Amino acid sequence: MNSTLILNAKIANEGKVFESDIFIKGERIEKIGRDLLSIRADHVIDANGKLLMPGAIDDQVHFREPGLTHKGNIFSESRAAVAGGVTSFMEMPNTVPPTFTQELLEQKYQLASKNSLVNYSFFMGASNDNLDEVLKTDIRRVCGLKIFMGSSTGNLLVDNEKMLEGFFSRFPSLIAAHCEHEPTIRKNSDEFKNKFDEDVPIHEHMNIRSEEACYRSSSFAVKLAKRHGTKLHILHISTAKEISLFDNSIPLEKKRITAEACIHHLWFNEKDYERLGTKNKMESCIKTEKRSAGDFKGSA
Repeated sequence: MNSTLILNAKIANEGKVFESDIFIKGERIEKIGRDLLSIRADHVIDANGKLLMPGAIDDQVHFREPGLTHKGNIFSESRAAVAGGVTSFMEMPNTVPPTFTQELLEQKYQLASKNSLVNYSFFMGASNDNLDEVLKTDIRRVCGLKIFMGSSTGNLLVDNEKMLEGFFSRFPSLIAAHCEHEPTIRKNSDEFKNKFDEDVPIHEHMNIRSEEACYRSSSFAVKLAKRHGTKLHILHISTAKEISLFDNSIPLEKKRITAEACIHHLWFNEKDYERLGTKNKMESCIKTEKRSAGDFKGSA
């Protein structure tokens, strides 16, 4: 069985950074400790001055297979994941066709079993008319149910409140939500199109998909989750106001409602629209430095 000994690494793990050696045998870490030089190994790596971290888990990827493979596929994107230190991914349902049925979900698992270079799981997708199909999902096989409570890409918007009540009250596992209030976005979009015609400046993107649009949707999702005891994870929050929705006095292992901020929401702000143009455009969008989730890194 192949073995590797890594010496003098600076290890980041479980909230601590410490210097140590690691002995790996096959696919398992056999030992972590100082002075493992006496252990025989097939490969010895001196990691002095290097940072060693566990493989990352990416909980939101868009690998574009099936239907959009001119952009990427499970093999190409999992290869990129390996190169970046990601060893597990959770893939979203906005492929073509969207993952709205058990048959389409199974097709993804079959593709990944043949082509993925890392560990994988897939989200089942919610629509305005597939509650019965969603409830057939084997929750032991999926990472959760993805609900677009705001339009992003593809025809995945769920804006039927009766259907949302059904998902939140009856789906027995994690719901991951993209939260932006669609009527607010449409109202803002119409106003800016009336003002600028079809040439809306790129920096107005943050005013179309505004703080109000994000908070109205996130707060509604939290309200539904509290009403029904749903396990909810709100993806890529982008405003400081939304952070007030989450109770950080509850230990993480007991939380039913959680959230995350993406790296770009922690790094960029409204000043970058002029410099980066459409490269700074995303949903949920980059907002002002004052309202950026990056100002509240310890709270999200």
